[in-house]
Amino acid sequence: MDDKWASNNLRTIRTLMERAALYRRAMGPVLLVVGLTGIVAGIVGMSLTHRPALPAVGYWLVVAALCVAEACWMIRLQAIRQREKFWSSPMRRIVQAVLPPFLTGLLASLPFAGLDLEPNQAALFILPGWMVLYGIGMHAAGFFMPRGFKLFGWLFILSGLLIFGGLLLIAQNDGRFSNMGVHALMGLFFGGGHLAYGLYLHFTEKRGTAP
Repeated sequence: MDDKWASNNLRTIRTLMERAALYRRAMGPVLLVVGLTGIVAGIVGMSLTHRPALPAVGYWLVVAALCVAEACWMIRLQAIRQREKFWSSPMRRIVQAVLPPFLTGLLASLPFAGLDLEPNQAALFILPGWMVLYGIGMHAAGFFMPRGFKLFGWLFILSGLLIFGGLLLIAQNDGRFSNMGVHALMGLFFGGGHLAYGLYLHFTEKRGTAP
C-alpha cells in the first residue's frame, strides 16, 4: 500500500470526524431551503397539470438543478464564513460518493425529459427510480457525513420501493395515476422529507444533542 495514499486517507477521515458537528449544523439550513423549494415546486406542478406542454420529468429535472444550485451556494457561503475551501478534500469525497447514483438518475431521465408521457409511465419508471437512487446517494454520503444521513437514505430507498409496488398494483387493476399525483408525491417526499430532516437537525442542534 502506498504510504502517501494511506496518509491522505487517514487525514481525510480525521478531518471528517472532527467536523461532524460542523457539517451537521451546516446541512440544517441547506435541507430547509431545498425542502421548501421542493414543496413549492410540487404545489406549482400540481397547479399546472392541465398544461400538456409541461412534462413532469423535465419539470423536476429543472427543480433538481435549482436545488443543487441552492445547496452549492449556501455551502459556499458557509465555507467563506468559516474561512475554509469550498472544494476541500472532504467535499470531494462526498461528491464522489453521491455522483454515481445521481448521474445514473440524470442520464436515465434525459430521454424522457421532453416527452409528455402517460402519467402511469412517468410514475412507474421515473419517480420510484429517482427515490431509490437518491437514497443510495445519501446513504453513500452518510459515510462522510453525520450518521443520520444513512437513515435518511434508507427512508428514500424503502419509500421508493413501496411506491413502485403500489403503482404496479394500480396499473394491474387498470387504474390510473394522475400527473397531479406525481407532483404531489415529489413535493411530499423530496420537499417534505428534506424539510422534516432539516427541522430535526435545526432543533436538535439547538438542544446540543448528538447527531
